[in-house]
Amino acid sequence: MLKLSDKIDFKNKKNDLLTLGEILIDMISSDYSENFECNSYNKFFGGSPANIAMNVKKLGINSLIASAVGKDGLGKFLISYLEEAGIDTSYIQKVDYSTSMVLVTKSKESPVPIFYRGADYQLMYTSELERAIENSKIIHFSCWPISKKPVRNTIETAIKKARENNTLVCFDPNYHPMIWEKGEDGIEYIKSILGRVDVVKPSEDDAERIFGKDTHERQIEKFLKLGAKLVIMTLGKDGAIVSNGEETIKFETMAKEVVDTTGAGDAFWSGFYTGIIKGYTIRKALDLGFVVSAYKLKYTGAVVDLPKFNEIEKMYGLAE
Repeated sequence: MLKLSDKIDFKNKKNDLLTLGEILIDMISSDYSENFECNSYNKFFGGSPANIAMNVKKLGINSLIASAVGKDGLGKFLISYLEEAGIDTSYIQKVDYSTSMVLVTKSKESPVPIFYRGADYQLMYTSELERAIENSKIIHFSCWPISKKPVRNTIETAIKKARENNTLVCFDPNYHPMIWEKGEDGIEYIKSILGRVDVVKPSEDDAERIFGKDTHERQIEKFLKLGAKLVIMTLGKDGAIVSNGEETIKFETMAKEVVDTTGAGDAFWSGFYTGIIKGYTIRKALDLGFVVSAYKLKYTGAVVDLPKFNEIEKMYGLAE
């Protein structure tokens, strides 16, 4: 069990966090536009696992990302962006498919996406990727890579290898029916892998899509019964509820200003991972996750120029 008062005792491995999944272009509307009435869009570096790898690097821990891009200008843009941030791009595979893209409306609520997928689901399991898993303390993935083959097979093999190496396995169940193959029951597949992960962070919208309408507490129980060891359910402006089955804690939001919600969940993951790697208890690492998310909400785009770890500790009163 992952007790909230405990620190996680990681084995001594070279890399802290390995994220697996999509790296893509976020085209975000210039103005607030819930139904795509806006005629102007701006290009941003995107993809949830990539956002997290970038964020934790800025916060001061080591990260790698395994993904696939097309052999095109957008793929070059994404790789260059990572290189400028000091991220090792050795695990970015270049494939004969177009670089994936998401069209997103700028929003103060849940952004509305349209998906254009190509290269992202072509990530293959290689001996290089296996070594990266063996040398990482945490692996992270979301619904994107499990929603389509062949990358789903890569993720399944990665989970198995991570469990063999006592690597913490974390999953963002950001289910959206539009990213799954027609006729496939993505919800049942998500349920089937929950017993193989340690930490899961659904939003209240994710939980409703997966389990239907219910109370937050009952939604969390369902994740736990399917095998997740720690459930973090984010509730937007209402904060979050966290439970390991024995302890349940409500967290209030730390956000004072909301400009754009794109990437807020990624920012939370980034703060949480940094906290547990830096030796915080799980409870305090959760606080850091909410702090980093609150900071990101003040800016447009999924990746922002985060302060250094010690600066954000002092800024929000987390330093001991």
